[in-house]
Amino acid sequence: MSEPHTKNGRYLHDFVLGFADGLTVPFALTTGFAGLGSQRIVIIAGVAELLSGAISMGLGAYLAALTDRQVYHNELRREQKEVEQVPVREKEEIFDILCSYGPERDAVKPFVDALCRDKDAWIKFMMDIELKLEKPLRRHAVWSALVMGVAYALGGLLPMLPYFAMRDVHKALFISIGIAIFVLLVFGFLKSRLFGGTATQALMSAISTLVIGAVAAAVSYGIVQGINSASW
Repeated sequence: MSEPHTKNGRYLHDFVLGFADGLTVPFALTTGFAGLGSQRIVIIAGVAELLSGAISMGLGAYLAALTDRQVYHNELRREQKEVEQVPVREKEEIFDILCSYGPERDAVKPFVDALCRDKDAWIKFMMDIELKLEKPLRRHAVWSALVMGVAYALGGLLPMLPYFAMRDVHKALFISIGIAIFVLLVFGFLKSRLFGGTATQALMSAISTLVIGAVAAAVSYGIVQGINSASW
């Protein structure tokens, strides 16, 4: 019964990470290139970064999920081997885990004895409770990649919309900045609330998210302007 909650939490984490990067990186890049005054350059650079970034984030999430899967199966084989070769030590580890929560050894002994009579349940207990590892499924890697990639593309696309709709790049830049400020504040606030933050923590998260995005955009704009004005 706990898997849907865990799975949804994983995908929510993927979405937040992808959306945060997508909202910051392409926005900073297009802000920088907007200073050149060319709609074509802004759109080409923005779309290229958006697509490459979404693919990169998706592949990164996929590879990370595959690594988690490999780690899980390596630890599973190790636990299976230890239960077979050093069962007394493994059984003592169960006592240590349970007694650390307060019960006396005699109180948990019937449970430990019953658990250790079923090797599959014994190994599952060690994986779930001692190592705190959830069995990852291959489809989770695919979904993590899709969620993160789509979130990145969505986050990056929102501030870029004015450049598609307006030929005046400088006017589009101001509208893009307004959209980015609004989305950064809302995203920062909701991100904190979704993960259990208080209203004060959510407000601070909104402000910090906005500051990070603003700094990235300002640095990008300054770099492009500096390069453009340099004499070659």
